Amino acid sequence: MVPTDGQPADKSWYAHEPLYLQWKDWNCKSECRYHCMMEREGERAKLGLQPVKYHGKWPLKRASVFQEPLSAALSALTLVVQFNGWLSFFLLLYYKLPLRPETHKTYYEYTGLWHIYGLLAMNSWFWSAIYHSCDTIWTEKLYFSSAAAFLGYSLILAILRTSSLRDEASRVMVAAPILAFVTTHILYLNFYELDKGLNMKVCTVISIAQCLLWALWAVMSGHRSRLKIISVAVGGAVAVLVEAYDIPPRWGYADGRAICLAVAIPLSYLWWSFAKEDAEMRTSAILKKTR
Repeated sequence: MVPTDGQPADKSWYAHEPLYLQWKDWNCKSECRYHCMMEREGERAKLGLQPVKYHGKWPLKRASVFQEPLSAALSALTLVVQFNGWLSFFLLLYYKLPLRPETHKTYYEYTGLWHIYGLLAMNSWFWSAIYHSCDTIWTEKLYFSSAAAFLGYSLILAILRTSSLRDEASRVMVAAPILAFVTTHILYLNFYELDKGLNMKVCTVISIAQCLLWALWAVMSGHRSRLKIISVAVGGAVAVLVEAYDIPPRWGYADGRAICLAVAIPLSYLWWSFAKEDAEMRTSAILKKTR
């Protein structure tokens, strides 16, 4: 190999690249694929043809070191909204609402469940931002795995809250089979086959199931946050269907997934707003009973 910039001749071209390119697996082969793909899409656009997939993915333009800049930015914004929502929920429960005098724990029965939800949500959106910045086999597996774990737990939370289950035995009976299924699914993706089609079907079914569950409960229970719940349920279902439809990219940056990620930002804000109002309502109801 011809030496460049004083580098030893026995090193590969890939080893001469900056660390951020090595980490992102942007080597000679991937660069040729990307630039050939974009040139081909430019030719198709001049002929008035729609984009087509290459190697199973839509042709999206890079921006600096970001592989899918719009999706990465939207994922990061959702992560910020999730963190802000969880933090405000935490401060409300432990610093604004009264605590049980004997144990100094919250009156709200679902506090722990919402804390776990917040942590899984932030983990999922963190890996979403990383994956859309750097699409490698490892970031893809972490993205799919964290999303599946988050959606599976969200279904558990939906069942427990809408059914008003408070005792531990009932909660374990509901959570155990769902946790077993989601764990098996994650292990399958990571150690047997990274089947994107199967993962899409599983995540779609779980998402639609919990959206229907929350919407029906909001209507039947007359919860004071029912409009927020229904808005999130309907918006979430529409976003899932849009992603499943796999809309081709527009302007080289915005595809169906980017639309879903954009919708997730206001939905995340509304969802944590509901969680806080639910905590206030349940705490007030419990205090009235104890007086």
